[in-house]
Amino acid sequence: MKDSGSNEPTPLRSVREGFWVGVLNPKTLVFFAAILPQFIDREKGAVTAQLLLLGALFSIMALVSDGSWGLLAGTAREWLARNPARLIKLRVIGGCVMITLGSLVIIAAIARGMS
Repeated sequence: MKDSGSNEPTPLRSVREGFWVGVLNPKTLVFFAAILPQFIDREKGAVTAQLLLLGALFSIMALVSDGSWGLLAGTAREWLARNPARLIKLRVIGGCVMITLGSLVIIAAIARGMS
């Protein structure tokens, strides 16, 4: 087998693929069709322009929000990768949280069954 080099995508490729995933996602169309018309003022006219403006505002807010989370996640990944002990502690904490949540679900189900 040949080593094809780094499998890490370029930033431009990541943005391009993310764009197409968002555009081709049918949930996006359903969201815009269900939510945006409620905020349109038909009396002011230019309904198409209002829809485009609201869609653009939503897209900009989503880009800022998702981009911020992506940068935060990348920074956290680098911080965790520098010290394997941190990653082990994170896994232990995550496992304890899952066990606690599972226990609470069981307790709630038993308590509901007793009442």
